[in-house]
Amino acid sequence: MRRDDAQPPHTAVREAVRIALAEDLLPLGDLTASLIDPGLSGRADVVSRSAGVIAGTACAREVFAQVDPALCFEVLVDDGEAVETGGVVARCSGPMRSLLSAERSALNFLCHLSGVATLTRAYVEAAASGNLATRIWDTRKTTPGLRSLEKAAVRAGGGANHRGNLSEAILVKDNHLGGIGISEAMARARERWPGRMVEVECDRMDQVVEALRDGATLVMCDNMTPDQVRQAVALVRSDPRGAGGGVLVEASGGINLANVSQYAAAGADVISVGALTHSAPALDLGLDLEL
Repeated sequence: MRRDDAQPPHTAVREAVRIALAEDLLPLGDLTASLIDPGLSGRADVVSRSAGVIAGTACAREVFAQVDPALCFEVLVDDGEAVETGGVVARCSGPMRSLLSAERSALNFLCHLSGVATLTRAYVEAAASGNLATRIWDTRKTTPGLRSLEKAAVRAGGGANHRGNLSEAILVKDNHLGGIGISEAMARARERWPGRMVEVECDRMDQVVEALRDGATLVMCDNMTPDQVRQAVALVRSDPRGAGGGVLVEASGGINLANVSQYAAAGADVISVGALTHSAPALDLGLDLEL
């Protein structure tokens, strides 16, 4: 779509693009593009060099808008849609100087975020082969400053978002348990923030039992085997508080594309995967100029 037909960019998108362009263009602008005749116009296609799932089109559109309002950027493949090798994701046109100055920053956003969406889709499909009801969650292992964009890319890939930041929910991890016990942490959490999700990281079955007893709404099975997760699920489901999905079971740690279906088949309600955002390979996209 053209810039004037697009929805106003989200603040996070606008700010991320501003920082990216400052990094790429300051202090003197695009020296090489300045060699080109200022009256010359051009057209180009964003083409995928490999199959994947697209994300980050709002960022790419905003790059072109901030570089030069005279540039047009038409999205042909929306976020969450699949693209095949050779597929045209977007078309852009306008002053040649500006087109070339916007190219790399736009592609950086598209390649990275589409990579996150593509890897997420792979995990979602692999998990579905073990249990259609299991959801794939992301984590807070994100690129500083890009969390909201990366979590949007996870959603584009069919995954779901865990807490966006530390103020959204309570997650008592192993390092917290070095300073406070599960029972005391649960009691304080209920007193201070009633109604909030309270999750406890467990690496032993006795911790699962304790977390369930003390009112956790989500039990994280950390670095457990699929068989151990199955045992934890049975413990939770056999308790009146956990029956019917009243308490969710999360599997986390050591999970990859080769074994995610086993954890899903073990009955985990959600599987969290840090690799979605911290290790996703970029989707190979390029800008092909029409000469």
